[in-house]
Amino acid sequence: MTDMMKAAVFEAPGRMAVKELPKPQLEQDDDIVIRVVRACVCGSDLWFFRGLTPQTVGGQTGHESIGVVEQVGSAVQSVQVGDFVVVPFPFSCGKCPVCKAGFESVCPHGGYFSACQAEYLRVPEADGTVVKVPGSPSDYSDAQLASLLTISDVMSTGYHAAVSAEVKPGDTAVVMGDGAVGLCGVIAAKMLGASRIIAMSRHEDRAALAREFGATDIVPERDQAAIDKVLDMTDGYGADAVLECVGSKQSFDTAIGLARRGAVIGRVGLPHDVEISAEGTFYGNIGIKGGPAPVRHYDLNGLLDAVLNGDINPGRVFTGEYDIDHIQDAYEAMDQRKVIKALIRF
Repeated sequence: MTDMMKAAVFEAPGRMAVKELPKPQLEQDDDIVIRVVRACVCGSDLWFFRGLTPQTVGGQTGHESIGVVEQVGSAVQSVQVGDFVVVPFPFSCGKCPVCKAGFESVCPHGGYFSACQAEYLRVPEADGTVVKVPGSPSDYSDAQLASLLTISDVMSTGYHAAVSAEVKPGDTAVVMGDGAVGLCGVIAAKMLGASRIIAMSRHEDRAALAREFGATDIVPERDQAAIDKVLDMTDGYGADAVLECVGSKQSFDTAIGLARRGAVIGRVGLPHDVEISAEGTFYGNIGIKGGPAPVRHYDLNGLLDAVLNGDINPGRVFTGEYDIDHIQDAYEAMDQRKVIKALIRF
């Protein structure tokens, strides 16, 4: 058995590569090492691919994966060699008051993965991080594996947007963003009972998938035109809940403008150049909640079962499949909007 593996690395803005790197090994007693079965490219990866955020040259990439446990540290109790697991994009201790409150994504003892686009991955603090899946990958179809992969990040993040926005049965919810997270936000809003779901999309393929997932209306307008459209659709009052799944200034300003007074904006888009007016939100009694999704909490409290039972099929957001040798093609396809989300098979 070789001690080397294939892994995606960042070379320069617009350029990814595949390198032979040493396989990760156990470093702490609470580590595991997994053989990655599926990984993917995230919309947030495009920020460094486009040169808009810093990234270490030669550093590994990726934060979403599912796989099979190959090595287990002596202190690990929740999984054993051969188990099939979802690896949430944050790792966490699972023991501190923050984790116990259901916010593993901001565990003071944890962090975030950045090496999942590889054949093998070391997972620290395994007992507080991974989510065990019944059986083995061979028990599942490609479509099911794709949906399981989404609950390592995008489905859980879309769900966090809906929970943070306090979506309730009968609500009118607006979803800002038609990427994978936004589309999963549509699924989540429907799960939480929204009766009207307005997806902000100007791409026909994404709008079609949003409708399939439960969107009742599509609004292609942007900026003030988008605000005016939603206000007109809601008798001038605005949306009961807003899922902000982009993170740009344009998206957030629009979210503020179309939110009903007293509404809550669930923010999960990684913010870039966003400034929130304290006075503006104060006089509208507008709440703002959210951040990195506590993936493990949501997976263990409904999302894993929803995927396994076939109640939701978020894997549909993967509209392109690649192997690790074609990681550059996967990034380019995402960057050029040729695919909604690129899946990496191993």
